[in-house]
Amino acid sequence: MDRRKFLKDSAAVALAGSVMGVGAVSAAAGEKAAPGTDSGITPNTNPGTSPGTAPGTVPGKEGVRVACDLKYRKDGKIKIMQLTDTHYIAGDPRSERALRNVIEMLDAEKPDFVIHTGDIVFGKPAEASARAILQPIVDRKIPFAVAMGNHDSDFDLSRTEMYQVLRSIPGNVNTPDDLGISGCSNDILTLSGKKGLDRVFYLFDSGNREYPAGMKSWGYVHTDQIEWYRAASRIFTQRHGGKPVPSMAFFHIPVPEYSQAIRDTSRVMMGNIGEEPGAPKFNSGLYLAMREQGDVQAIVTGHDHNSDFVMLWQDFFLIYGRFSGCDTVYNDLKPNGARLFEFTEGDDGFRTWVRLSGGRVEQDLYLYPKMKNLTTPRPEK
Repeated sequence: MDRRKFLKDSAAVALAGSVMGVGAVSAAAGEKAAPGTDSGITPNTNPGTSPGTAPGTVPGKEGVRVACDLKYRKDGKIKIMQLTDTHYIAGDPRSERALRNVIEMLDAEKPDFVIHTGDIVFGKPAEASARAILQPIVDRKIPFAVAMGNHDSDFDLSRTEMYQVLRSIPGNVNTPDDLGISGCSNDILTLSGKKGLDRVFYLFDSGNREYPAGMKSWGYVHTDQIEWYRAASRIFTQRHGGKPVPSMAFFHIPVPEYSQAIRDTSRVMMGNIGEEPGAPKFNSGLYLAMREQGDVQAIVTGHDHNSDFVMLWQDFFLIYGRFSGCDTVYNDLKPNGARLFEFTEGDDGFRTWVRLSGGRVEQDLYLYPKMKNLTTPRPEK
C-alpha cells in the first residue's frame, strides 16, 4: 500500500485517531540550555565548528562520546522542539510556508534546544537550502542537532557532504562522522541536573533506501548502529548504579513496530494516522534492543507527513513529530507545526504537545512509565 494514501481497509476505522485541542501553552523559556560536562562523559566541546572537531571517546572501556550535555533552566525544566520534514528548497516559493512555520514555532515556544529529525531539504542547491531553513535557529542562538532523513542526500551533495554542511552551521552540536558505523548523524545527548545524569537522547541516521537481497526498502538503523547504542546504554546503566537511565530515541524513518502497533487493538493513541507508516521491509531489531536494554521510553520519528500521533503500546511510546514543511511535497495534514517535549529535573516522565501554525495547541500529554491510558493522571507516590 502506498504510504501516502489514507488507510482504507476494514482496520482503518479502528485506526483513525482524532486530535484533541487544549488551551494555550506557556512560552516562557528562561535560560538557554548550554553544553556542559558530566563526570566521566566527554562532550563535544566545540559545537558549531567545521568538520574535524575533536571526537572524544567512543563506546568501550574508556567511555562514551556525548555530543552535548544539556542542563535544566533555573526553574528545573527544559524544552526541546522537534522539527521534521521541512523539505526546503532555496528560492522555491512553495518553500515559504516552511520557513514561516519554523520562525513562528521558535518564537511562540522559545525552546532551549532543537532536534530536526530529517528531510531538511528537498532540492538543489542542498547546502543553500539547509542553511536557509536552519537560519532562524541560528538567529535565535538556540543549540540544535539533526538526525538525517532519506531525502537529505538525494540531490547535489552526498550524505557525508551534507552532514559536513550541517555540522558547520553555528549552534550545531553533532559530532564528526568517525565512529566507523553506518550513517552520519549517530549521536548522543545527555541531560544533567543537580544530582548528575537525568536523561539520555539517542540520535540515529535511519538511512536513505536499502536493497538487501535486491529487495527495495526504506532505510533502517543497521545492526552496527544498534551495537553502538547497546554499548553506550550499558555504560550509562553501569554509571547509574545499575539502573537504566530514562532515554528517548530520535530518527527519521519509523521502525516496523509502528505498523504492527497500529493494528494491535491493545494500543492507545492520540493524534492522526493519515497514512500507512513508511517503515522498512526489514526489521533490524532496534526496538527489541531498546526493550532489552530497558532504558528507552519512546521513539520519535518523522518521514510520514500525514501522521502526528502519540501511541502507547507495550508500555512504550511510539511518537510522530508534526510535519513542519511546505508545499514541495505531499501534505494533507494541515496546518504544519512542530512537536514539543518538556522535561522536569528528577522526573522520569515527560510532557509533549503539538503546536500548529496559527497558534492552536493539541495533544498536550504527560507521559510516564507504566501508564495505562494517555490521559490518566500519574498516581501519587
